[in-house]
Amino acid sequence: MLGADGPRTYLVLIQNSAEIRATGGISGAYALIRTDEGVIELVGQGSAADLGRFEPPIEVDPEQEQIYSSRLGTFFQSTNLTPDFPSVATTTKAMWERRNPGSGIDGVIALDAVVLADILEATGPVDLTASEDRALVDLIAPSGLPTSLTSENVVPTLLSDVYARIEDPAVQDVYFASVAGQVFSALAEGQGDSAGIVDALRKSSEEQRLYVWSDVPAEQDIIGPTALGGRITGPSKAGAAFGVYFNDGTGAKMDYYVERTVQIIGSCTNDGSREYTVRVTMTNTAPADAAESLPAYVTGAGAFGVEPGTVRTNVVGYGPERAALGTATVDAAEVPVASFIHGDRPVGVITTELAPQETTIVDLPFVDVPQEDEPAVSITPTVQRLQDVLQATDLGPGCS
Repeated sequence: MLGADGPRTYLVLIQNSAEIRATGGISGAYALIRTDEGVIELVGQGSAADLGRFEPPIEVDPEQEQIYSSRLGTFFQSTNLTPDFPSVATTTKAMWERRNPGSGIDGVIALDAVVLADILEATGPVDLTASEDRALVDLIAPSGLPTSLTSENVVPTLLSDVYARIEDPAVQDVYFASVAGQVFSALAEGQGDSAGIVDALRKSSEEQRLYVWSDVPAEQDIIGPTALGGRITGPSKAGAAFGVYFNDGTGAKMDYYVERTVQIIGSCTNDGSREYTVRVTMTNTAPADAAESLPAYVTGAGAFGVEPGTVRTNVVGYGPERAALGTATVDAAEVPVASFIHGDRPVGVITTELAPQETTIVDLPFVDVPQEDEPAVSITPTVQRLQDVLQATDLGPGCS
């Protein structure tokens, strides 16, 4: 994949967790890298908005389109409404190649700001003022943004500070892409400790923040079943496999302020099956006066019918194959749930709205789950570390 048999070109999706998507965040910016005989080169970067709307839409899996809407194949920024990364990758590849005839993509990589933080811990700080990217250098001085990025400041800079200092969304995307380019350059030039970089990437993979897809079938066969593959269906998702994914419905950048926990709660029955409840707790930590104190671009300013400061989230729960979705509740009250099937897995979707300083608890139960398998859960990566989100499984009395 590093070009041993000839040059390769990879599309890198820079996911912004301030506007949550199932695989991590909206892909507002991208980078294009080329590998050749082990040498990594940044050859392009830009804003996803530049790709525009796709009419006719890119053809996508009908099952997933039913769950996540036709936006999957219409907007580059919406391809990852689905948590199934191979689907995300093939759609973004098709979009790129439609807009750039003759420019083939050999693979797709996705990462978020926390991945960049882990990489910077190994490479050391990246001096942005030394960049050859004049657009980036020209942005820094008047904006008051940091002149160098570190593992400590990169997440708040990219997911919060940039919105307070740069008003134009198009310019924000330029900044995001340029910053990612600088981190890639540090990697390509061998800055820092190489063993530390490998550890950082391994950590990112374990936290489900780093995804890789290859257009070469033999390579994809190896990647697909691993954490890097981000596959939602198939043999690697057999047994008591659960998934909890989040998609923003605010049309803004409020997810920086949302704290989440996820827990699997089990109970056993006499017939040899279990019922599992996926419990999601969410708190909007934005200040009470968020509507006035936060930038309009962060709150959304009510553009999609959501009160400024409030966060609308589509909570998507996946159960094990051939299980069934039970009665869902929000704050212990029964609520209607949109019910679907994706590759023999039951899927439930509930929409929540959280005003500043509010907390809500969503329970999605799945029944008729075989007892022999211990539960495993995949979760949308957020600004929080995985260990702060994923709580210990509670199997309840009578479950061995």
